[in-house]
Amino acid sequence: MTARKPLFGLSTLSTLSAFAGALCAAPLGTWAQNTPPTERWQAGVVLDAASTSRGLALGARDQGVGLGHSDVLLRGAFNEHLSGEAILGFHTADRQLEHHLENAWVQTRSLPQGLQVRAGRFASQIGYLNELHPHTDDFTERPLLYRGFLGGHWYDDGLRMNWTAPTPFYLRLGAEVFGGKKLVPQATPESGHRVTTLNLKVGNDLGRNSSWQWGLSQLNNQRVSPLPEHEEAGHSHGHAHSHAARFTGQKMQVSDWVWKWAPQGNNRNQQVRVNWEYAQVSRIHPLLDPALKHTASSVGAVWRFHPAWEVGVRTDWARVKQAEVHHDHGHDEVEVKQGRLKENAIMLAYKPSHKQTLRLQLTQQSARNGDADPAVFGNPAKRSIQLQYVVAFGAHGAHAY
Repeated sequence: MTARKPLFGLSTLSTLSAFAGALCAAPLGTWAQNTPPTERWQAGVVLDAASTSRGLALGARDQGVGLGHSDVLLRGAFNEHLSGEAILGFHTADRQLEHHLENAWVQTRSLPQGLQVRAGRFASQIGYLNELHPHTDDFTERPLLYRGFLGGHWYDDGLRMNWTAPTPFYLRLGAEVFGGKKLVPQATPESGHRVTTLNLKVGNDLGRNSSWQWGLSQLNNQRVSPLPEHEEAGHSHGHAHSHAARFTGQKMQVSDWVWKWAPQGNNRNQQVRVNWEYAQVSRIHPLLDPALKHTASSVGAVWRFHPAWEVGVRTDWARVKQAEVHHDHGHDEVEVKQGRLKENAIMLAYKPSHKQTLRLQLTQQSARNGDADPAVFGNPAKRSIQLQYVVAFGAHGAHAY
């Protein structure tokens, strides 16, 4: 096997960084005239460059040097009633530079009774991580449940309504309606054409040192993905690079829990973050037994032991069913294969500022595929090393609990 040449050299990355810095340093001209400082339009750029020794199963990063989830951002207020945001994302896949419109939404600012409405293209609130920008993550890749069930970072075209309750603790209820083509691009003719979500977030402080948040989400998917046809061993064409979900179903439930600790609530010098998530996808196809399910779970912990240093560990697994159609002597038969993928990661991150992260991560994978031929997870990475550098210019980031 011939070695793959890096897509970007150090000189190219330096040029991109310099260009992004110049772009964000430039004035926004008349957009900011006669506007209060807190409402001026802001621009930002995030670059995520990484070198990966071996690509991960269900992973989004290629082997070698390339760009991860990077973006150009523009956000601000139109007036006292509406605000908006647009994000153009770009990354490398198969040594090619790809781009996509990730965000383009308008949101209310002045509805009464804690109500808020958003319309356009945006990331769903399902789970804990999905609505956050990937460059704020603690690890180089998102957990398996996001990569397998939501395409890593699921954004779509739709409408959202949130209600934040006037309680002494944090309580938010949300509902979303999406077209669903970003989650399931190809659907059977007889299926519906809509994906909806319901979610609950509740949290509070525990004294002065710690706080917690718990979330519960449900996704209802009317879009049924066609079953793939069986390919003989040795004749597989592989899976094309896609941001869609790899394993889908009509219903998905996600429960997430986060706990954070910092002395006197000041996380600048020291902090511990613990995150757990569990997902279950049921009714995975109308032609299959309704009792069949996909399940996945993730547990991670990160310790900031110095203002500029963090160390973290994460373990997660996914159990899935994969169905294929066999054509045998004039009639079709559906075969279901089972696969289990486990992933462990440990990382060390250096953060000289809130806009820069240099991360070294070691990831190990193992798979069990039963009698599947070809295997559901045929080529897991027994060991992969990632060196990642994330830098932001101008307005950047996303809210994070």
